[in-house]
Order: sequence, then C-alpha cells, then structure tokens
Amino acid sequence: MRVESVQVELRPRTGWEAMELGNALVRRHAAAIWGPWLACALPLFVAVNAAAWAIDRLWLATLALWWLAPLLDRIPLFVLSRAVFGAAPRPRQTLAAQLRWGWRPMLGYLTWRRFSPWRAVALPVALLEGLTGPALAQRRRLLVDGVGGHALLLAIVGQLFVGVLVLSLVSLVLLFVPAELLSESARAMWALITQQPPRWAQVLGNLALWLAIGLIAPFQVGAGFGLYLNRRTQLEAWDLEIAFRRLRARIAPAASTVAVALLAGLLLAAGPSQAQQAPADDPLAPTKTWTPEDRERDREPSTSAVSLQDVFDDQFAQHADFGESVERAYADPLLDNRRIERRWQPKTRDDKARDRSSTLDPGVFAAIAKVLALIAEYGLWIVFGLIVLALALTARRWWPWMRDGLAAPDAPSEIVVDAAPPLPEALPDDLVTTARTLWRAGQRRRALALLYRGSVEAMAERAGVTLVPGATEAQCLRASRRLPEAGDRDAFAGMVRVWQRAAYGGRLPDDTAFEALVAELAPRFGWAS
Repeated sequence: MRVESVQVELRPRTGWEAMELGNALVRRHAAAIWGPWLACALPLFVAVNAAAWAIDRLWLATLALWWLAPLLDRIPLFVLSRAVFGAAPRPRQTLAAQLRWGWRPMLGYLTWRRFSPWRAVALPVALLEGLTGPALAQRRRLLVDGVGGHALLLAIVGQLFVGVLVLSLVSLVLLFVPAELLSESARAMWALITQQPPRWAQVLGNLALWLAIGLIAPFQVGAGFGLYLNRRTQLEAWDLEIAFRRLRARIAPAASTVAVALLAGLLLAAGPSQAQQAPADDPLAPTKTWTPEDRERDREPSTSAVSLQDVFDDQFAQHADFGESVERAYADPLLDNRRIERRWQPKTRDDKARDRSSTLDPGVFAAIAKVLALIAEYGLWIVFGLIVLALALTARRWWPWMRDGLAAPDAPSEIVVDAAPPLPEALPDDLVTTARTLWRAGQRRRALALLYRGSVEAMAERAGVTLVPGATEAQCLRASRRLPEAGDRDAFAGMVRVWQRAAYGGRLPDDTAFEALVAELAPRFGWAS
C-alpha cells in the first residue's frame, strides 16, 4: 500500500469513528460499488433460483443466496481499497478483477469461517496483504484483537437490518390495501406465506432477501475496512509516517542550499574563533590572578531574569490575540500527550497484605455487627407485635371476608346447555335456477354467494379434499390445484375472482357477465340448468 498517496486523513480513531469513516467511503463511491454488484448479483440470483425451481426446492435458493453473500463482499472491498490509496476503479476494472482476485480466501469464508462474526475485519487481511498459512492467522489475530467487540456488534446489527428490510418489503404490499380490507388481506397474506406458498411468492421472498443483503452488505464491508485502516494506523503509526513523508517532500528542494549555507557559515566562523583562542592557548600569556571578591561574586547566582521586553526592546508589542491562541493550543486535546488508562490487574500477595494492614481493627467491626444484630432482633419482634395489634383492631373488617372464604362451597348450579348454532343452509337442488331468481330479484350478492358455495363444494368433491370450516379463498385456490382438468381449475379461479371483487370491493358483474359465468360453471360442475 502506498501510504503517501492516501486520500483520507489517517489518524487514531475510536472504533465508532472508524466505522463511520468506512460508511462515508461507501457513500462517496456508491456508483462504483453498486453498479458492479448488481452486474454480478443478478446472474447469480437467476441461476440459483432457476436451479431450485427445477428441483421444486425454492427454500434451498434462500439458503444458498445467504450463504454465497461473502463472494460479493469482494466488490466493495476492491473499490474501497483502491479508492483510499488512489483513484476509484471503473466498473469494468472492478468486474474484470472479480475473475481472478481474492478467490483463494473465499474457500474458508464459504465453509468453516462462514459464521465468523469478525469477517468484516478479517477479510481485508486475507485479500489485501497476501499472507498465507501461520503468518496470515497471526496477522488476523493481531488486527482483530483490538476491535473484536466492534466487529461483533457490526455483524449483529447488519443481520438485524437485513431482517427489518425484508419485513418492510413484505409489508409494503399492505400499503396498497384499503383500510376496511386490511385485516382480511393480512390474514390471507400470512396464509399465503406460511401454508404451502406458491413458487412465485417464494421467488419474490428470495428477491426481497437479496435486495436487503445487497443494500446492507457494502456498508458492513465498508465499516470493517474502516476498522482495519484504524487498526493498522494504531499499530504501524501511519499518521506519523505520512507526516514525515510530507515534511521530507516539502524541505527536499531546499536541502542542498541549506547544506551549502551551513558549511560556508562554519568555515567563516572557524577563523575568528581560532584567532580569539590563540592568546588563551599561548603558553607565554599571563595568568589572571583571582581576588577573594571575584570568587565571591562568581559564586552568587544571577537574580536578573531575561524577559521578552529585554530581548525585543522597542519592537516588543503585547497582543491579546496571541495569548488567546496559546491558550487554545494548550487546550487542544490533540496536542496533549497525557492519557488515562484503566485496566484490571490481579493483586499480588504484597498488595493483599498491604490492604489488610491498612484496614481497621477487626474488633471494631465485631462490636458494630453485634449492635446491628441486637437492633435487628428486637426490631423484628417490635414489628411483629405491631402487626398483631393492627390485625386485632381491624378484625371486624377482614374476619367476615375470611369466614366466608373458609365456609363450605355452595351446591353446584344447574348446567344450562344452549342450542347449537344452526348448520349452513343446504344448497338447493336446482342451484342455477335459484341463483338466477335471486339475481333478478335484486339480491345479487346472495346469488354470487350461492354460486361460490356451489363451486367450492363441487371442487372439493372432485379434488378429493376436505376443507376446514371457514376456509379462505386462498386455501380454496390451493386445493383446486388437485383438479384433474385445467379447464375446471380455470373456471373455479374465475368464480373466486368474481366473488372477491363483489365481497371485498363491492364490484358486482352486469347481467351479461353473470349469465356468462353461470353458462361456464353449470356444465363443468354438473348443475342442472
């Protein structure tokens, strides 16, 4: 990795800040991530569902789509790793890289590491650092060690978001149902999902799961990549390395000029210094004679302190802004090298002995314990006496209630048996004539209800099924799949649609449509016309 070309500010962060950095990178490069993701995810979704459809086990497609999700985690990781240390790759480059990049570590993440909660942090180690064997395992443990809790919470929250999105997409259908039909539609949807759901419903469920995974997984990978960058910054001091590299790049052009100037200054300063030292080095120079006053003055410390006024003289100016800037600089937590660390440390024998020696005399605690025991004992007796006194004073209020409760129970009352609810009205012998009579008399809903009941009974008899009382339209439609002839199934489905429009939507057919419906159902279900 080229640290000097990094596009983000690398500095030690908390785990939450590191995950937010990863999510910000995902949002910035959203087009470069989700474009290739959709291009790879759509064929995979179609292939898995087609294979499950062929063997009539669409629930296997749901499991396979969730299990193969780490394969597509390589796409956001590839984009983010290139975007942080350079320019983001184009979608064509990302798609081409998926054919040859990062396949070897996927064997572990699709088998024994599939349930690893630290995959978001460990995956960059396996795909970006090129390590294998024991070196990879040691490196993975080192990087995960400091952010394992954050990675675990990231995995749990990600799965919860996927579940919430799936439920939201399923519940979105209910937004288009009228309020008066909401309860019945919700029951019908629940029955459709839980009781032998049709294939199209299972495929739509798989699509909702795949869309939820596609929306959440890149953010999980981005947050894990942010933790990975932060961990490496803490361990390898990337922020200091970048600062020194920038400093070197800034002073490198002037380095030669500064070196020549320093060398010239040293050569010029060497001559005068030697000339001044020559008399001191001369053996014939006279020796200074020290007097007692000189020695006493030399011992005395200098009491005069040099101030900024003395240094700058007339050019000194006192500015309040400068003082405020200094105070703000000292108050900046980034410039403070102090920190507080709290950790658990087992006590040694010396620490335990020191603690025992610093405590009070055990005799004092024994005396206090005896006093508290006496207070508690006599206090309990006093409380017990007060309770007895209160019961005696209020006996006339609670004793009748207690006496009634202890009395013998009354004789059992006579059992009253209510009449059973009436059975459903039997179908008439001439169903077609009765339905037409009701239709002409203006009782059109009853006429359609009679045709629907007759169709249900005829369908159940031909299909050889037994319907529970109060079976819904969806249950009847699923039972009608056992009818041997396709024409009978279509005719029954048409009757159910007409009845649903009339019962729940208030949309009754006209006379021509009613006669056409009767003409279609009568010969198929054997009704006399």
